[in-house]
Amino acid sequence: MKVVIAPDGFKESLPAPQVAQAMARGVVDAAGDAVVDLCPMADGGGGTVAAMVAATRGRTVSADVFDPMGGSIRAHFGLLGRPDSPGLPGELGLVAAEGVVDGEFDGQDEAAAAGGTAVIEMAAASGLALVPQPMRNPLRATTFGTGQLLLAALDLGVSEIIIGIGGSATTDGGCGCAQAMGVAFLDGAGAALAPGIGGGSLGEITRISMAGRDVRIAGTRIRVACDVTNPLTGPDGAACVYGPQKGATPEMVKLLDEGLKRLAHVIRRDIGIDVENMAGAGAAGGLGGGLAAFAGATIQRGVELVAQAVRLARRLKGADLCITGEGKLDRSSSFGKTAIGVADIAAGLGVPVICIPGQAAADGPRERFAAVLPLVGPDVTVRQAMADPESILRTRAGAAVREFLTRK
Repeated sequence: MKVVIAPDGFKESLPAPQVAQAMARGVVDAAGDAVVDLCPMADGGGGTVAAMVAATRGRTVSADVFDPMGGSIRAHFGLLGRPDSPGLPGELGLVAAEGVVDGEFDGQDEAAAAGGTAVIEMAAASGLALVPQPMRNPLRATTFGTGQLLLAALDLGVSEIIIGIGGSATTDGGCGCAQAMGVAFLDGAGAALAPGIGGGSLGEITRISMAGRDVRIAGTRIRVACDVTNPLTGPDGAACVYGPQKGATPEMVKLLDEGLKRLAHVIRRDIGIDVENMAGAGAAGGLGGGLAAFAGATIQRGVELVAQAVRLARRLKGADLCITGEGKLDRSSSFGKTAIGVADIAAGLGVPVICIPGQAAADGPRERFAAVLPLVGPDVTVRQAMADPESILRTRAGAAVREFLTRK
């Protein structure tokens, strides 16, 4: 019996690699001869790097970069491995914590990374969680540090970069990130704006020069993992929808939206790309559109991009069962979240899927799964599930597999 375990993390409780491990222990409890392939998943938001590194047996590396407000921070990104086979019966070591190493790279490591894939979370360098509440100010916050992470990945010789863009503190249209890559933004006097541009300076941009952009960008495939479809500007755009949660007052929202409109105009004129109404361009304060314009990136649904990178479809071929899960299965799960994305891929291959979420709302899409066994139920409270998720996950997974074997 082959079982592919492909859950997302449980927010504020347990990251995806540990969720997968706990589920795997339950599978082995119920079927000791099962071949278990651990493939922790994500949708491009928080935990994407950890999940993808674990799923591919890769590693993490750190770099010193700017934080959103121009301070210094040590941030991490991942280098994906190349898993070629699932585990042996009863083997649970594929995502063991000791297999994910953080550190500096030597020459041999750089050679191993050459031609591979790096995965970055913009929140690691430019995230809202990095800025204390009183200091949040999208007029100043910049994505410059995210651009520095991108360059650090290029320094290792990767040929592809995946960037998850959830949880930003910024509304700079990706201009700070672009500056780190060597793109220049000029004011009315022809002078380059200082590095670390924030959303409050977008209205000063009169011309964009790509002449100094790092030459390696053109030869690198850059993909953006995004789970929203907001355009860059307007009532559904980056400033109006997400600005207030980043500290923007109504006056600031208006200024930011006008600045993004100005930026979109200059991008159309100088680069020849229309990002203003592009789906996903407004994600992460316009970083989605900025990466499309300044780095030639493609914007893709997060869970689909992650699934491709970790080769989920190939790993599901020949499987008898797939187990997935996420923090809460509810109506919103149908709009780009991990469990449904995994179920869709498995359904195309004829593999039944069991979902073990933290909680399952009445409006959750249960019909997409062979069974749904939430942690929280008549026998487990929310507090108990938060306090001891691993043992409950193990119990639920074991029960799910026993029920599945009974039905076969």
